[in-house]
Amino acid sequence: MKLVFFDDFKLGVVKDGNVVDVGAAVSGIVHTSPQDLINQVIANFSQHRAALQAAADSGQGKPVGQVRLRSPLPAPGNIVCMAVNYMEDGTRSEPAPINAFHKSPNAVIGNGDIMVLPDVPATIFEGEAEFALVIGKHAENVKPEDAYDYIFGYMGFIDGSARGLTPPGNTFYQMKSRATFAPMGPWLVTADEIDDPLNLSVKLYVNEELKQSYHTSDMAHKIPRIMEWVTSIHPLEPGDVLATGTNHRGLSSFMDGDKVNLEIDGLGNLNFGIRDDLKRTWARTTRLEMAESGKEGTTPQLTGKYS
Repeated sequence: MKLVFFDDFKLGVVKDGNVVDVGAAVSGIVHTSPQDLINQVIANFSQHRAALQAAADSGQGKPVGQVRLRSPLPAPGNIVCMAVNYMEDGTRSEPAPINAFHKSPNAVIGNGDIMVLPDVPATIFEGEAEFALVIGKHAENVKPEDAYDYIFGYMGFIDGSARGLTPPGNTFYQMKSRATFAPMGPWLVTADEIDDPLNLSVKLYVNEELKQSYHTSDMAHKIPRIMEWVTSIHPLEPGDVLATGTNHRGLSSFMDGDKVNLEIDGLGNLNFGIRDDLKRTWARTTRLEMAESGKEGTTPQLTGKYS
């Protein structure tokens, strides 16, 4: 099942290219916000699934292109992002030490929204294409062999980044948690629809040009280990998001006017735009292309404030 919020945060199910309003099927759930509603749906999905499916099957629906898709999780309690969690197509000799960081729920935007680049002296703005897990029940000290029992579903996720801010070594908060820096969606796909989450293609296009292209099989610390490690630090709850990291080799600059599309097997296409009121520019060079030319780091800023 593909769950989504649309228009004024109505709950919908995506079926055959249409979004069907299924709010009536869960009208008995007392809730304080769209996130509270979806949390309760997730936590008690076995009770609600039949009614949701019946509503989706009987409803008329509207084509996806005729509604405004919102983030399927408008304000998760936790957004945990794994850091340096890919083998980078075999270029790493061993996995980096397992590590992660929190991203603010206030950074969330949905399909069709705009990521806004702030007036800060970042060396570059990037967006990391990521495959994200959504937690289905209270998860604490999860054993690796039980990890998948705690996963409700999956979705696409972008980890927006303002690189190079100071002080060095203490920048995750201001680099990652900027408003609009967490696009996610376009919908939440229940786990039963994904046969093997470690066998998915992830592609990121910027202005229809392919930039990132990697496979979840290249994940360094796999899903069971991620779940074990994160839940040993703090519990996760229904509706929390755990992003599994990215292959950095295809990362390149985000600039004003860009149209970005994240495509993951079985999870749909997440589209969003970029706005930079300062109109700063960078070359379109990826990190891989920089390395192949014998240069380290990211491509330098070309024009605009802070260049």
